[in-house]
Amino acid sequence: MIQAASIHDTANQRCYARAMIRKLLITTLSLALAVPLQAPVHAQGPIGTVERGHYVCELPSTVPGVVALAQPDESFEIAGASRYRSPQGNGTYLRRGDRMMMTSGPRNGMEYVVLSNSMLRKIQSGEPGRLRCFWRGR
Repeated sequence: MIQAASIHDTANQRCYARAMIRKLLITTLSLALAVPLQAPVHAQGPIGTVERGHYVCELPSTVPGVVALAQPDESFEIAGASRYRSPQGNGTYLRRGDRMMMTSGPRNGMEYVVLSNSMLRKIQSGEPGRLRCFWRGR
């Protein structure tokens, strides 16, 4: 009689353990599927591209008579297929609405506001910063 009760208890424990594992798995999968559906704020808007060609970047000058200070290390070239080239190396970018983000390569994570077909402004601390980049042709 004691043997029958312990076999019954062991079977119940296994059923309980399986049910808990199932619940844990379902909860984990539900959370994993829900997280990617929440797009960050900066990734809103239609997907697009930026005008191909060379972008010369500069900072506004505080020196009288000097309009801007060239920043050659910040300059880059937009190539085909959402790719960029820079003095630091090559990578890819993604444009969503009026935002462009470098998504791979040495500038991964850098973000710009698209002000027009020929002007970008680098985002710094979540706001458009002083660095501006102008399209200079192919």
